[in-house]
Amino acid sequence: MKVTINNQIINYEVNGTGKPVLLLHGWGCNVDIFKPLLPYFEEHFQTYRIDFPGFGKSPEPLKAWNNDDYVVLTRQFIDALKIENPIILGHSFGGRVAIKLATLIPIHKLILTGSAGVKPTRYFSYYIKIYSYKLLKQVIKIPFLGKLFQPLQESYIQNVGSNDYQQASNVMRHTLSNVVNTDLQNIMPNINTSTLLLFGENDTATPPEYGKKMEKLIPDAGLVVVKNAGHYVFLDQMQQFITIVDAFLAKDK
Repeated sequence: MKVTINNQIINYEVNGTGKPVLLLHGWGCNVDIFKPLLPYFEEHFQTYRIDFPGFGKSPEPLKAWNNDDYVVLTRQFIDALKIENPIILGHSFGGRVAIKLATLIPIHKLILTGSAGVKPTRYFSYYIKIYSYKLLKQVIKIPFLGKLFQPLQESYIQNVGSNDYQQASNVMRHTLSNVVNTDLQNIMPNINTSTLLLFGENDTATPPEYGKKMEKLIPDAGLVVVKNAGHYVFLDQMQQFITIVDAFLAKDK
C-alpha cells in the first residue's frame, strides 16, 4: 500500500485486527525486517509497518532530512490513516523516531529495542577522523584541487565510514550524519507512557548501557537485557522477545 504525504510517497503494510501497533524499522532496513513477528502481532493487533523515506519502497527525500523530519512524517502518517493511541515499537533508528513521538502525541505503550537516542561517548581519535574529513571536503571545493582530491575523499569514506554511510546516496549520507548526532536524553523524562526496553547483551551498535540510561530517564520504564542477542534481539532470540512483549501487552490483546 502507498500513501502520499506532503509529496512524499510512503510504502506501508497493514495486517491483523485489534488495537493499533506501529512498527518502526532501523536504518538500512524496511518493512520486511518485522515479518518474523507478524504471526504474533497480527493475531492480536492491527499492525502497521512503514518504509521510512529512503528505505524499502519509499523514495528518498529530495534533500537531507534530520530526525525531526522523520518524526513529523510519521506523525502525519498516523493522522492520515486515523490511527488513534497506538502502541509503538521502534528498533534502532526507529526508536529515535518513537521516543520523540511519545513526547508529542498520545501513545498507549512504547517498546524500544536496540534503540538509538543516546549520544555515544566520543574519543579523541573520533574527532581526528571527523575533522580530517571536514577539512578534505573544503579542500575539494577549491577549483584546481577538487579533481585531485576527489578520489581521496571517496577512499576516505570507504576506509573510515560505517557500512551504512558507505552504501548510502549523497542525500542519505547527509541524512545519516544529521540523525546520528541527535541526542534525545533531554526529552526522555517527558515520556509519560509505560515503556519496555529490550536490548541484546552483545549489541555493539546500541549497547545495553544505552538501555540503562533510558531506564533511568524515562519515568515508567523497565529494561530487559537479553542474553545471546545482538542488535536484532527480535531476530536473535525471537521466541524470548515475543514472550516478553506478550507479557507487557497482555491487557491490550
